[in-house]
Amino acid sequence: MKVERLDVTAYTVPTDAPEADGTLAWDTTTVIVVEARSGTTTGLGWTYAATDTGSVVRDLLTRPVLGRSALDVQGAYEAMSRTVRNAGRPGLVACALSAVDIALWDLKARLLELPLLHLIGAVRDAVPVYGSGGFTTYHDTHLATQLNGWVHGQGIERVKIKIGEEWGRAVERDLARVRHARTAIGPRAELYVDANGAYTRKQAVRVGQVLADQGVGWFEEPVSSDDLEGLRVVRDLVVCDVAAGEYGYDLPYFARMAPVVDCLQIDATRCGGLTVWLRAAALAEAHGLEVSAHCAPHVHAHPAACVPNFRHIEWFHDHVRIESMFFDGGLDPSGGTVRPGANRLPGHGLQFRHEEATPYRVL
Repeated sequence: MKVERLDVTAYTVPTDAPEADGTLAWDTTTVIVVEARSGTTTGLGWTYAATDTGSVVRDLLTRPVLGRSALDVQGAYEAMSRTVRNAGRPGLVACALSAVDIALWDLKARLLELPLLHLIGAVRDAVPVYGSGGFTTYHDTHLATQLNGWVHGQGIERVKIKIGEEWGRAVERDLARVRHARTAIGPRAELYVDANGAYTRKQAVRVGQVLADQGVGWFEEPVSSDDLEGLRVVRDLVVCDVAAGEYGYDLPYFARMAPVVDCLQIDATRCGGLTVWLRAAALAEAHGLEVSAHCAPHVHAHPAACVPNFRHIEWFHDHVRIESMFFDGGLDPSGGTVRPGANRLPGHGLQFRHEEATPYRVL
């Protein structure tokens, strides 16, 4: 059982409305899809990144993977890591490596005819999720409709909106949107916010004091994730849990981040795939922290079921939309949890619909 082929394609999908957060605006999302083949069995992996990420897979990562045992996923990861040493690990390279690693884990589980969570070793049957979107470009009616859909429509009683509009220059509107969100979801649902690093340290502390009055329990990237001391300062001075970590492209990043946050975010489509995601979760556990999966919900469902210190998966609007468009086997978040492996299909249980994706193909 050797890895015989590694195919990569990329697809760019327009958003269903203009989207922005505190520090970035966008109107498309690109998904890089990797298919690792052994005989008649195919493993599926993906990441959300620029189209050139696919070129990294094709030009740098195919050679160290082909011909290796499909069962030795961690060996393939180490070989890929050595190969990209001089290419620069963070960013596109790490995303490419991540997509291949995810595909290889899925391939191994399918070859062994096991759901991925049973290959890794499950500790729970159901995994909590939270609805994530609430972009700064949404008008109040759009925001309320999205939040109501999660909380009152699907029974997901944890939701997150974006704040920090215009690099923190619209604080009054930020807080008005938080109050509007609280009114929309009611007093019992959990409300989270994500500033995407838009605020200064003292500004974040002042905002955090108001957020506490609205019952906000999660303050994501109140300052830049590059400002570790700033994260520590804000964490120590606000009531909300401070979270960060989504830009971790290797394991040492999480070792630096763990001492300054209340919850460590990890993204398997960026950090080095499931191999590093599981290592980072263990590192967080050693620091007494829970972890939360950043975006790409169907990538994270199975490994999340295998981590004792896991909090929740981000049910991110853009990625849920693309994964429902292009993949069969999507999970149902009704009631606020998903149940990976319940259908007993091998691997992560998803199949890529090539025909539906073809009109969006860019690589």
